[in-house]
This record gives sequence, structure tokens and C-alpha cells, in this order.
Amino acid sequence: MNDPIILSIETSCDETAVCILQGKNKILSNIVLSQIDIHKVFGGVVPEIAARKHIKFLNNITKEAVKEAKIELKDINAIAVTKGPGLVGALLIGLNFAKALSLNLNIPLIGVNHLMGHIYANFLSSPDLKPPFVTLLVSGGHTMILDTKDYMDFEIVGQTKDDAAGEAFDKVARMLELGYPGGPIIDKLAKVGKKIYKFPKPLFNKGYDFSFSGLKTSVLYFKKDNPEAKIEDIAASFQESLVSTLIHKTVKYAKINNRKKIVIAGGVAANSTLREKLNDYKEFDIYLPEMKYCTDNAAMIARSGYEKYLRNDFSDFDLDAIPNLALKEL
Repeated sequence: MNDPIILSIETSCDETAVCILQGKNKILSNIVLSQIDIHKVFGGVVPEIAARKHIKFLNNITKEAVKEAKIELKDINAIAVTKGPGLVGALLIGLNFAKALSLNLNIPLIGVNHLMGHIYANFLSSPDLKPPFVTLLVSGGHTMILDTKDYMDFEIVGQTKDDAAGEAFDKVARMLELGYPGGPIIDKLAKVGKKIYKFPKPLFNKGYDFSFSGLKTSVLYFKKDNPEAKIEDIAASFQESLVSTLIHKTVKYAKINNRKKIVIAGGVAANSTLREKLNDYKEFDIYLPEMKYCTDNAAMIARSGYEKYLRNDFSDFDLDAIPNLALKEL
């Protein structure tokens, strides 16, 4: 069998993205149009605006991706598309576009879980990666530790009880009047700040679940009580507490369960402190996605779609957007 060519679409939030993948790792084209400059004026993503921009740009981006890949539409073997989780309006734009392409070309439709996509970004960056491994999935909407037993077998062993890590970054950045998106801004400030303040590390030694709401609140009160404190020092100290908690729980699970490989996935995988601290754990093989695959992109959806294609795991045309899709619903 020739390597299948999969066109993938990602519109779960505020990135309009299309990728064309041949086989499991040959990217023929990968286009991401970010809306950050539009939404940062509002301090966060405005769902209706995001959906309207997807409508405006998706068709043109798809044409550009096909042209860049140097193929024709008839060469495509399947259409993969994000079905959730995400913003329902944004998801529907991508889904309906994918269905139209699938129907027009008479090729299979593959609905992909966005969270699974983030994990599979690592298979693009590290082609030799194989399960089993422990996954730390950290993004704006999710924070969880997974025991990845096989390619399509993920067990959630811990997750956040309130704010996700990326969400905590955004909220703290808003408190500090730093702008949006918060993660990259705090990360940049932390490089010049000092980790001199001791913020709490909720649930640090209690199981594998996370809770960042209390950490966020402690930063709020600290700033009110210490107006003279430098913003960069607050940022560095906050980031230290959050990142050290993420790593502590992930490493703890890996050690207890004799896992030798740790995979980091999601937008927060781009955080420089997280990446640097993981270098200290020489007893593990640490896998991190390339920076371009950390944030939302269609390449990770294509790679996940490829795995489902191999298993003939196709979707019907009644496939619907599921904004709160759980990881177990692959």
C-alpha cells in the first residue's frame, strides 16, 4: 500500500490550520493562520470572531496547502478534522468544510480528538517514539497526566480540579496587566525576574491531580499587599511554583510505575522553564514537540488521523462538534 495522503483541518479555537501529510511523518504542507493579534485587544478569544475568521480564511488556506504540497485534490486519501474539544462555533466551521471535501472527493472522513492531536505532535518531532510512556498534557484548557499504554490507549491518572495550567498563566497575566496570551509573556518576564517569592504548590504531595486556582488567588493577594514588588519577580516565582508542581507529579508517577519515557504535550510544552527543568531528569528519555507543534496546528491532527486511517476508524457524516469532548472518546 502506498503511503496515504491525509488533508487535515484544525479550527478548535483561534487558529485556522490546514496540513497535508503523506504517511506518518512526511509533511507536504502545514499552514497556520493565528488570530492572536485580533483577540489580544479583548484580553482573550472571542468565540464569534474566531468562527467568522475561520469562515473567511479556511477555503483559501486549503487551496494554498494543496498548491504548496504539489498535489491535486484527487491525490488525497482522507480528510481528518478536529471534532472537539473546543469552541463549538469554531469547530463546526472546520467540520462542515471537512464533510464537504470528503463528500465531494468521495474519500473517508476522520474525526480527531484535539487532545489526542497534541500527544501525537510528539510522533512528528520524534519518529522513533513508541509507547508505553507517561504523558504530561498541559494546555489552555487541560492539564492531565496520562499513562499512554499504546497508540490508542490512554489512561488518565491525574487532572486539574479547577484551572488548567495555561488558563492559570492567562489569568495571572491579566492580574498583572501583562496582556494576552499570558503564557509567553510570563515566560519572557520570568527570564529576567528572580524566584524570590514562595507561592503555594497546591496538592504537591497529594496524588496526581492538580489545582491551580489557589496559586492564582495567592498571586492576586500578594500583588495587592506588595505593590512595590517587581512584576518580573512575581512572574518568575509564580511560574516556578506551577512548573515544579507539573514536573514533580509527572516524574513521581513515572518512577513508581517504572516508565522510562516522559512525553510533554500541549501549548504549555513551549514554556522554557518547563523545558529546562526537564533536562535535570537524566534517568528518563524526555520527549518534547518542536515549538511549532506545541500550539494548535493541523499537522498534529493529520498525524492522529493517520493512526485512525490505519485502523479504518472513519466517521459518518452525522459527526458533530463536541466542545467538551473527553480524551477517552477518541
